[in-house]
Amino acid sequence: MGIPQPAFYMFKCEQSAPPGMPKPSCVTPDTQDLFQYLAQKLMKEGIMGTVQPIRTSCLNRCSSGPVMLVEPGHIMYAGLTKEIIDRIVSEHIIGGNIVEEFVISSELWDAPITPADMKKQMGI
Repeated sequence: MGIPQPAFYMFKCEQSAPPGMPKPSCVTPDTQDLFQYLAQKLMKEGIMGTVQPIRTSCLNRCSSGPVMLVEPGHIMYAGLTKEIIDRIVSEHIIGGNIVEEFVISSELWDAPITPADMKKQMGI
């Protein structure tokens, strides 16, 4: 029997905007330890093997940062703190219920569009 694939992937934006950039940054001195906190939380819960935390660069939702994308499901969580990460892990990852109050607004994260439909919209 092979090694099972992870049930969840948690993509935590680790992009830090250079000083003076107009857009906000998902990693600041106040939030730079959130990825490490997430990984430690998964280890403490004993679920690191089935939940894969991944450091990623910009997810293009900077104004809502710090952000994290949970797959499967395309669930984008915004405004992360350690307390919110605790709730995401216990309620969504372990409990199976999306933590709606921390999900990015649909104005910023609406339903996906297929590449073929995108080409049609652009008249390509």
